Amino acid sequence: MSPNFKFTRAACNIGYFVQAIVNNFLPVLFIVLQEQYSLNYEQLGRIILFNFVTQLITDAFTPKIVSVLGYRKTAVMCQGGAALGLSLLVILPHIIPDTYLAIMLSVVVYAFSSGLMEVVLSPMCEALPSDNKSANMALLHSFYCWGQLVTVLVTTLLVKLLGYSGWTFIPLIWAVIPFLNMFSFFKAPIVEPEKEKKGKSFKELVRTKAFVYCLIMMLCAGACEIALSEWSSLFAQRALGVSKTVGDIAGPCAFALFMGTGRVVYATVSNKVSFKKAVMIMSALCFLCYVGAAVSGSAIVSLAACALCGFTVSFFWPGTYSYGARLFPLGGTLMFSMFAMCGDLGCSLGPWVIGAVADVSSLNIGILAASVFAVIMFVTSLCLPSALEKNTDI
Repeated sequence: MSPNFKFTRAACNIGYFVQAIVNNFLPVLFIVLQEQYSLNYEQLGRIILFNFVTQLITDAFTPKIVSVLGYRKTAVMCQGGAALGLSLLVILPHIIPDTYLAIMLSVVVYAFSSGLMEVVLSPMCEALPSDNKSANMALLHSFYCWGQLVTVLVTTLLVKLLGYSGWTFIPLIWAVIPFLNMFSFFKAPIVEPEKEKKGKSFKELVRTKAFVYCLIMMLCAGACEIALSEWSSLFAQRALGVSKTVGDIAGPCAFALFMGTGRVVYATVSNKVSFKKAVMIMSALCFLCYVGAAVSGSAIVSLAACALCGFTVSFFWPGTYSYGARLFPLGGTLMFSMFAMCGDLGCSLGPWVIGAVADVSSLNIGILAASVFAVIMFVTSLCLPSALEKNTDI
């Protein structure tokens, strides 16, 4: 009797939901942290920077971890680590007098787990038998969007119920989800990586222009997706003058809704559209959204641009993953690790650029500066020769 992999896909989907929790709930609290601890924009940006730099470093070591532990044990470890890191946000502020340091240490713990998730869950899902792996990859990554949407809405509601001083209890509530999902991976049927099958080496991969283009696109994908998403709530409140509740719903919630919708749409048409043409069109639209959000002067237009930006970036990350997997079927965990590293580098740089520029100018100028990543994405897409649309290893 063949194993039922639906349970495995469900556990992976929830894993991406968990990754959305650890990456998005704290930025919703930026204005709370500013008022409670007098943090400036650069310090807030540094929280995001540490989060994704930690993930980036973890990405580099994950192939070795997987080679020793396998997919199952690594998946269990990343879910348990996420629950621990979130719980430490409640515990450490009562132990360490410097609350900012306590926050940063907790972020490092759950960021390590998030880095493991990014590298392990995608190839784990890719290894499962399927007639349309691109669609499954897009749907897998759509759960990050739904996780972001739910995280922002529930966190906003909890802040309203608990007040600013009760923010430290929120991560403990979120920690329940990865703790429970950890047990799913004990039972789920998993296709472990084949040790006898030799994959491509680092040198073999980076010698190919197509692979280098994928790395650049992953960096820009991370920056374009996270920069505006992480800052949209505070941007709506500080720069556009709307309330926190309206800012959360019209900012990151709308962004996540449109991004999730875009990934579901991409799952249905992934086998019918040209990856190169799609990247060109969406990166151009992404640039216009960043510029529109920054310079429109209208709260309605800026918030609409933030929401639409979620749709334009929706397929950058899963699309590049699937594209690379088709081009380099022997890339293995190393390839996904390198993709995740570049993606997390973009996730680190994008939000930090906004915070750093905002400190010396304004949030509007910071968002305008971050539009450069959409430009780089567009230029890189022009370099992709049409011949690379073939589903063959090169």
